Amino acid sequence: MASRMASASILSLALFSTLVQPSFAGGLDRGGYNIDQLFDASQFSIQSGVIYVMPQRKLKDAKDTNPADGSGSNGFGAGSTTADDTENFAIPYGGIKGGYGDVDCLLDYSEPFGAHTNPGANWVGAQNNIETEIKTRNYAATCSYKFDVGPGQLRVIGGTFYQEVEGFKERYVVNPALLGGTGTGIGRLDLEDQGWGWRAGVAYEIPEYALRASLVYNSRVKYDNLTGTVDLTQVTGAVAPYNTAPYGTVTNVFGAAEAPDSLELKLQSGIAPDWLAFGSVKWTNWSVLQSIALCPTSTRSIKCTPGGATELTSLDLLYRDGWTVTGGVGHKFNDQWSGAVSLTWDRGTSHGYGAQTDSWTLGVGAAYSPTENIEWRVAGALGILTSGSSGAITQNGITYGDDVSYSFGNDLIAAVSTSIKVKF
Repeated sequence: MASRMASASILSLALFSTLVQPSFAGGLDRGGYNIDQLFDASQFSIQSGVIYVMPQRKLKDAKDTNPADGSGSNGFGAGSTTADDTENFAIPYGGIKGGYGDVDCLLDYSEPFGAHTNPGANWVGAQNNIETEIKTRNYAATCSYKFDVGPGQLRVIGGTFYQEVEGFKERYVVNPALLGGTGTGIGRLDLEDQGWGWRAGVAYEIPEYALRASLVYNSRVKYDNLTGTVDLTQVTGAVAPYNTAPYGTVTNVFGAAEAPDSLELKLQSGIAPDWLAFGSVKWTNWSVLQSIALCPTSTRSIKCTPGGATELTSLDLLYRDGWTVTGGVGHKFNDQWSGAVSLTWDRGTSHGYGAQTDSWTLGVGAAYSPTENIEWRVAGALGILTSGSSGAITQNGITYGDDVSYSFGNDLIAAVSTSIKVKF
């Protein structure tokens, strides 16, 4: 029994040490989906934690390719050609797990997706982006049923989740010099929606060897009623077209988007007394997010499509699918302390447009258990966001990114996280 408890302790830490890794992934990935608490060996547990991420993506060599639509441009001789693109952010988590016999259930809150870029209004690409922020809130219920198969147990997993999304984007719609002092030239887009998703999976466990293999699929979340406003009250002037709608007004808009589905395989096993190896491979279908067209609600009878006749604006992401691969080892030092280290590679989702390139991350974690009912965990990670560039690309006959081009070098990203678990 003692050796089995030791293996479970290392296993628990190994799972936690990977929690800081999805925060660096591409697309809109932040905390991602994580149901590791479902596998807790205790009958009942409460866990709460937070990850704080500090990305340092810096844009450079920016060129305004359309001087008429920005506040500062190379052509007008104003505006910076560099910008700090990213903002620090926190990712909270909370979960309650209960078990009865062969059934385990987990209720949890997470913020799986999000983004916050804030290069500001004083760079030459302000017509592309001044500030963009997207937030999600996810409320999930997941259960499993386990039964004996061979030397271990097979677990069947299923669940559902309710997800809320909201966000905004600000950018220069027109150079304010063309407005004669009647407005700042900045437009703002606000959006929100909610939807449902589901998950299903299987896991096989042999507790004596701290062995577990799991495969879990998370469905897409359809935002079929994405609604919001386009505020162009600061884009107005005495001459056409800025003295006519939609300029100078707030327009209600609608559109549709999807949060991506994902499939993740996790493996771990004891490799020596008090030692554990673990790894995972995750695919995320970020390519479902391309250009999100937004049209006036007065045109709902007409399909809202990118480049369509009724499109007022769009949120251009143009992602490709993401892949995340993690490997690491964990060790139990004594009855109170355990540690783990991991290395993660994530394939960037940008491919010619945007600044989300491949990343490499080293993560370390420690767990302290003063009693058998309390576990405190702390982890950290340091990574590299690889270099690249962004510019004009053509997709489905539409050109994107022709307002600004820029490059970026190898940038650092760091994160710290902590959590506490009470179990009975």
